[in-house]
Amino acid sequence: MAVAFTPAGLGALQRIVDETAARGGAPGLVGLVSRGAETHVVTAGTLAVDGAEPMRRDTLFRITSMTKAVTAAAAMMLIEEGALSLDEPVGRLAPELAVMKVLPSLDAPLSAAIPSPRPMTVEDVMSFRLGWGVIMAPPGTSPVQQVIAGQQLVGFGPPDPSVPYGPDEYLRRLGQLPLFSPPGRDWRYTTGSNVLGALITRAAGRPLPEVLRERIFEPLGMTDTGFHVPPEKLARLPPAYTAQGVHDPPQGAWSRRPAFPQGDSGLVSTADDFAAFARFLETGRDARERVLLRPQSLAAMKTNHLTPEQARRGAPFLAAGQGWGYGLGVMFQENPQDLPLGTYGWMGGFGTSWMTEPGRGLVALLMTQRMFDGPGGGAAHAAFHAAALAAARV
Repeated sequence: MAVAFTPAGLGALQRIVDETAARGGAPGLVGLVSRGAETHVVTAGTLAVDGAEPMRRDTLFRITSMTKAVTAAAAMMLIEEGALSLDEPVGRLAPELAVMKVLPSLDAPLSAAIPSPRPMTVEDVMSFRLGWGVIMAPPGTSPVQQVIAGQQLVGFGPPDPSVPYGPDEYLRRLGQLPLFSPPGRDWRYTTGSNVLGALITRAAGRPLPEVLRERIFEPLGMTDTGFHVPPEKLARLPPAYTAQGVHDPPQGAWSRRPAFPQGDSGLVSTADDFAAFARFLETGRDARERVLLRPQSLAAMKTNHLTPEQARRGAPFLAAGQGWGYGLGVMFQENPQDLPLGTYGWMGGFGTSWMTEPGRGLVALLMTQRMFDGPGGGAAHAAFHAAALAAARV
């Protein structure tokens, strides 16, 4: 029987996680590589900085922005069924966003906004060209940032599961905010997945957690994935750390059912659960070989939808050579990392990353509880994914 990974390659993966934990790059790590019928997991370190409990394969992680791909997959299922359409204006399901205005510049007063040249479509939302996104400037720099802060609008910065409003109120507040650029023009990070989650809720007539559970988590056996961690599983959730210390304790924001399940960043999962989802994106089938997504829908998710200029201006969130599919990044140009074209995946700012290389049928995940210091992720993650590619026997 063919061997999917070289012994030396698997040893290199273990060394990377061991060395990262030893030098304090993260308190603990879980790495997973999967190819065909083979899956290997490496672990290192501890759940907590000052704790003795070792990092385990079934540790729960706040996967934050890796949620985006799951939300996009659910949307594609509804598109296949006709409950959503890529080219339809979002105003059918979200009249709050039917008539929008656009700021002439990010530092302009809100009163200067002019009517949008066209409606926002579902495809604009899924490709992150809806006109809203993270502003790479200090908080409070512009009038629109002050409104975002005053309205507690998520999707313009780090995730916050504790916001007190639900999806309907989110859309109401968002609809009062002018767009930062006309729909279709610029790629802007993260807000689109929250809008998409709210659209899914209305299209399905069910809360987003129920939609994801019934359509994705249960069919794929993702028993540990959800928008909060129930009390009986909290011992498996480590603290989330920044360089300054604990950002979120196990009994913190992810221990309670959120009022607004955030489609851009809300999920908690394990390495094995997310690997099941990543493998599903290659086949479209569940463990019982039932088709959940057709090949054309999977291809649309994993195809770059940006122009080279839109992708270039997406830095620092998009790496050199990386574009955007639906809910995930896609390598569509030669890149400094030497990742093969078509490689796709994403990362979560709380310390997790995922890569799929379709040519090798390779899935690689690295999960930590140490938040990234910036949009580009950490060196250990890049090293792990490079080593995973090298470990895959050609």
